[in-house]
Amino acid sequence: MTDYIAWFSELERGDVARVGGKNASLGELVQNMAAAGVRVPNGFAVTAGAYRAFLEANALEDKLSRELARYEKDQDSLAEVGKTVRNLMLQGEMPGDLAEAILAAYHKLADGDATPSVAARSSATAEDLPEASFAGQLETFLNVRGDDALIDACRKCFASLYTDRAISYRRNHGFGQLDVAVSVGVQRMVRSDKASSGVMFSLDTDSGFPDVVLINGAWGLGETVVQGMVDPDEFEIFKPLLDKDKLTPILRKKCGAKEQKLIYAEDGERPVALKETSDKERRSLVLDDEELLILARWAARIEDHYGQPMDMEWAKDGETGELFIVQARPETVQSRHAAGALKTYRLKSKGKRLLDGAAIGDAIARGKVCRLKSAENIADFEDGAVLVTEMTDPDWAPIMKKAAAIVTDHGGRTSHAAIVSRELGLPAIVGAGNATALLKSGQEVTVSCAEGETGYVYDGLLDFEEQELDLSATPETQTHVMLNMANPSAAFRWWRLPSDGVGLARTEFIINDFIKIHPLALARFETLEDKDTRREIESLTEGFENKEDYFTEHLARGVARIAAAHYPNPVIVRLSDFKTNEYASLIGGRTFEPEEDNPMIGWRGASRYYHEDYRDGFALECKAMRKAREELGLANIKLMIPFCRTLAEADKVIEEMARHGLKRGQSGLDIYVMAEIPSNIVLADAFADRFDGFSIGSNDLTQLTLGIDRDSGRLRPLFDERNDAVKDLIAELIKKARAKDVPVGICGQAPSDYPEFAGFLVEKGITSISVNPDSFLKVKETVAKAEKS
Repeated sequence: MTDYIAWFSELERGDVARVGGKNASLGELVQNMAAAGVRVPNGFAVTAGAYRAFLEANALEDKLSRELARYEKDQDSLAEVGKTVRNLMLQGEMPGDLAEAILAAYHKLADGDATPSVAARSSATAEDLPEASFAGQLETFLNVRGDDALIDACRKCFASLYTDRAISYRRNHGFGQLDVAVSVGVQRMVRSDKASSGVMFSLDTDSGFPDVVLINGAWGLGETVVQGMVDPDEFEIFKPLLDKDKLTPILRKKCGAKEQKLIYAEDGERPVALKETSDKERRSLVLDDEELLILARWAARIEDHYGQPMDMEWAKDGETGELFIVQARPETVQSRHAAGALKTYRLKSKGKRLLDGAAIGDAIARGKVCRLKSAENIADFEDGAVLVTEMTDPDWAPIMKKAAAIVTDHGGRTSHAAIVSRELGLPAIVGAGNATALLKSGQEVTVSCAEGETGYVYDGLLDFEEQELDLSATPETQTHVMLNMANPSAAFRWWRLPSDGVGLARTEFIINDFIKIHPLALARFETLEDKDTRREIESLTEGFENKEDYFTEHLARGVARIAAAHYPNPVIVRLSDFKTNEYASLIGGRTFEPEEDNPMIGWRGASRYYHEDYRDGFALECKAMRKAREELGLANIKLMIPFCRTLAEADKVIEEMARHGLKRGQSGLDIYVMAEIPSNIVLADAFADRFDGFSIGSNDLTQLTLGIDRDSGRLRPLFDERNDAVKDLIAELIKKARAKDVPVGICGQAPSDYPEFAGFLVEKGITSISVNPDSFLKVKETVAKAEKS
């Protein structure tokens, strides 16, 4: 018989010309990954040869050629040509021997089931090449049952090679219209309509950070995630620790709205239908920790086998509880980025925030809003406008190419809008919720994806700067140059910088922006009397049986995300250093905080940790740090105590930490102390006996040495870290620390602002200088020059 059918078990990735990219990859998985425990549903391919036989039997090639030539001459005829070509295909008869071969394979796949449910997926012979992502250009048909339905689905897959978007895409990427054929993958359905499914990448899709697996998922069949119809759950798993016993290196768990799910239709008139999810489903994560680790291990093994980052689709069977990989293809955006280049964007001014959502990419763009309901309104779109719509599918591609930025109501980081925006290099904000209601056509806005994983739409056309950094010329230095970090959302953005780790990871940002609640308002929730405060806390902590777990989960995973971006280099995490007025501004904070005339030198830092009025709050911090180090496995985390005034205070804090399982030296734990009070330097020998390192806080040290309130505008001209008194103290500390063989770094702004100050530090023998990421290359070069001289 003619070569019409190829079983997945007979195929490998070199068979793209025969069965297309999707089917060749499925064959590669079936043949090679079963031994690694990766489950792939069985199936077969209707080959490209079968497609060509269909064209020949219906004498279609000349007719197609004439119509497509008309489009080549006149691109405005796309809609008319596409419709004509698809009708020609859909009216064609399936040759008898081809239909017989398809149905024989279908009945063999049935394995006793009279009408098995299968997915029919189009697989183009030019698909999933590194230089061309066909990103949903062709069609997939789910829950196909019965002989007639399968033959019809195959014919529709053939016709989908000529959707308007696929015709346009081939022309723009230099593929001959008739040079590309289509195969059909016929694969047993996984009953994810009764469970969950989604998309998985073996890297971070926005930054290209290679050491995480990104998983998006929703209830029901996976098309809702792929097409961006829902806001999915999102998970990140750290690959280097996946095979370590007893670790659960899950860096992120985000519960999406998941307002709809795609299930098998009950009326029998159509194969699938959308249904609203229940309140319980919306509040629940679609995968548990064990399932996340299984999928992540599979992703890592598939990536290792292919030797490149991968884009996969997964499904969970609601009847058996088993997980499956249903597709795998090479990732085609981040894997092509130059390793030695890093482009950065920064807003030079801030305006009124209109809305936010998930940031795609890290660029900034501005323009007039063009709000569209349908891709059919392409004529209404102006080049360079900001496209605002509910969601996109491949029909939107011609419009997206003309946009400056894209904002959608629905979708996650693996939705169609996100994938195509990355490929086009456009900033996009997906899952914004109510963009189509808030933004009006003609309104001038700025779209910023340069502030971490949350993207913002600002009112007006704001100024911003764009800078391209060449990392290939970064000099080597003996002095460690490290980074200051605070926002876990932005941690992966800087992974390409050749830093020596993080010299200062501030916990305050995580507590203020992500947790938002005073730790004692969680630890002593039952004592709160204000009803509005209780209601607000109940709302934020929904899904957490124990309110303390809300704090420790967010802090642990936030810190772990920063630590993962720099693993295995050290990441020094400063424990909370809010002042009392800052703590009071947290939800529930005023109940627990005293009013102080001068909070800057009041009840802050170490003095809080062992005090009866705060030690329950500090216990939550300790629990979070222990979770990050021991459960998630980021043992490169070192801890640092801020504002430690006396030796007795140092002893009390170290004892308090040990009570909560953070014992210095145990499991490789180092504990550092901030050197920001003159007493830290006068008694540096004794402090060095108690701690594993120093980090100079030059702002507070300058304030307390010169007796200047650093927040005073009137005294600002006197505030200068380069003052001889401050420099003498720093030089003394470095000398004493070196004598004790204890590392000493600095994490203030001065080395970034003043090259001569960085030179002074190098001359005195400082161990490390920690700077903001945007200053890294400049300081690295300054340090290299200072070391040479």
